[in-house]
Amino acid sequence: MANVPLSAPFDGEEAWGTDLAFQGNYAYVGNYEGFTIHDITDPAKPKVVTRVVCPGGQNDISVTGNLLFLSVDEPRDNETCQSRRGDLDAGWEGIRIFDISDKTHPRYLKSLATACGSHTHTLVPGKDAAKVYLYVSSFGPSPEAKYCKPPHDSIAIIEVPVSDPAQAKIVAQPVLFTDGDDESQPGATSGCHDITVYPEKDLAAGACLGNGILMDISDRTRPRVLQEITDTENFSVWHSATFTNDATRVIFSDELGGGIAPTCDAKTGPTRGADAVYDITGDRKLQRRGYFKIPRHQTETENCVAHNGSLLPVPGKTIMVQGWYQGGVSVIDFTDPDHPKEIAYVDRGPLNTSGEPQLGGSWSAYYYNGYIYSSDITKGLDVIAIDDPLTDPAKAVKLDELNAQTQVSYPE
Repeated sequence: MANVPLSAPFDGEEAWGTDLAFQGNYAYVGNYEGFTIHDITDPAKPKVVTRVVCPGGQNDISVTGNLLFLSVDEPRDNETCQSRRGDLDAGWEGIRIFDISDKTHPRYLKSLATACGSHTHTLVPGKDAAKVYLYVSSFGPSPEAKYCKPPHDSIAIIEVPVSDPAQAKIVAQPVLFTDGDDESQPGATSGCHDITVYPEKDLAAGACLGNGILMDISDRTRPRVLQEITDTENFSVWHSATFTNDATRVIFSDELGGGIAPTCDAKTGPTRGADAVYDITGDRKLQRRGYFKIPRHQTETENCVAHNGSLLPVPGKTIMVQGWYQGGVSVIDFTDPDHPKEIAYVDRGPLNTSGEPQLGGSWSAYYYNGYIYSSDITKGLDVIAIDDPLTDPAKAVKLDELNAQTQVSYPE
């Protein structure tokens, strides 16, 4: 329906678009150079409200109320938006907090340094409205690093008082794994890549590089691991997770090749760089069912692998939209967990037809209030309409806010 291309100041060689969040009539898009606020009142004619320069990969993004959070997972020489790339071993990394009460002039409030930075973070509502929490996922410890020494088998938990966000602080650093710094064992991990929470169910699913985990988050500051699972035959990099609406299943993705490799080909096969569906049993254990991978083989110049997605709120069905980098945007029916199938897709084609793969394609694709929004790494914000009797019931569900890694229940 529409595309809003990247433009100055986000027009440099590495001004890559990243994750998305939504609130009211606004879409917020992270970028390695900062973030953009789009007015999506008319989805066919989205408008840029402002682009905020605040460099720091990946600038994974979430919003709630008047607050916006960014993850920084590259060393900076200081915590401000004027920072430059810093020392690999001693630079600043972590979370930045903004006040977005004025959408035209977001205001930088505070930063918190976190061990090994913040590759992603997950917004977790508190048990009362006075506080929200951030689960900070990070990895990559090094013996030489000042703030990221092994073992790193934990996440940071930040508590944010909603009425006084300047008082935000790290309140816990729970250890989730017991393998220490021994990376030789199958499923060993050095931190989490992403965590999805379902606060109404007090559940969280973590994609933690070497394995997937299911957690009880009844106590927001003391998540308890219920089970760890591994799949050394098929999964290489556990990347993200999505619960079904009734929380009886979870869909994990594998980011084989780290997002820069062409893995959507015959050689790689249909179960690697793919999604895997797991049942959550009555005693809260995970049991694997089927796999899904887009059925179209991509060229050797296209980075392609399972990446970020969200549910479409279709009653009685489990339908998900998902970005696959240069594999495009795919809509998948997971209702039969043993035989998931694609029902729609958009594929732009390769950025280049020779040489090494060039980073590009859909980083995240989420369904929000009747439309699919895709953050294309190099081409900006895409708005996609899907019209089909199978998915049309989703159009009746209207949300005030969407952070895809913070799931809320839809009416059945």
